[in-house]
Amino acid sequence: MTAARAPRVPGEVSDVISDLRERIASIQVAQAMRAGCLAFGVPEIDAVLPGGGLAYGALHEFAGGGSGTVDGAAAALFVAGIAARTKGQVAWCLTRPDLFMPALAQVGLHPDRVVFVEGDKEEDVLASMEECLSFGGLGVVVGELVRLPMTASRRLQLVAEKTGTMAIAVRRWRRQTEANDFGQPTASTTRWRVSVMPSEELPVPGVGRAQWFLELMRVKAGECAEFLVRACDDQGRIHLSSRSADGSHSSGRSLHSA
Repeated sequence: MTAARAPRVPGEVSDVISDLRERIASIQVAQAMRAGCLAFGVPEIDAVLPGGGLAYGALHEFAGGGSGTVDGAAAALFVAGIAARTKGQVAWCLTRPDLFMPALAQVGLHPDRVVFVEGDKEEDVLASMEECLSFGGLGVVVGELVRLPMTASRRLQLVAEKTGTMAIAVRRWRRQTEANDFGQPTASTTRWRVSVMPSEELPVPGVGRAQWFLELMRVKAGECAEFLVRACDDQGRIHLSSRSADGSHSSGRSLHSA
């Protein structure tokens, strides 16, 4: 008869859990490095992302900082800027064909690169995203969604890992109550929130470059962070705002972190 195993003391259990977390984090970092990453070119942002950028072969979520149209449009433009810096065609799956193509072109995403896949309901969008990701020859697959159930997000994450294609879910709300769904758990690798801030000040009268408050709300094997950035230029690139360095954007955090 074998001797009974002595129960673990709380300190040992804590050590085991910490060790497991470190192993999982190292595996996730290794996966990101194998698939490759799309760097933002902003050291402060790339430094907080495993692999030094937005991982290919993974699912990422983006939403406006509020439930309004303005923040939602900023999130879509941010995603378009990311897509503009990938190589190959871009599949954009949606139920409402209301994207303003000149605005996407202004952040570097040329209309000739975009293939729109329209569905009647969100289940069609999820199915289209999965099919496009399975193809494996696209620069990025984007899908506009109100809700992203855990099971559906896990399917997208797995097929993205298999083909190495980046998947992006743009969460768009039709009404205030729908924004609460953004806090529900999903299998996404990163989760971002984008809020419109006052434009950059100019030394002369005029409208300066648009600015966004970026909140990295979740990242696997990393820590949350927030940044005040200049909006995407005509190459899809963002730049850290000068106000971020001196902390003068801190009032924006209290305004949008609820």
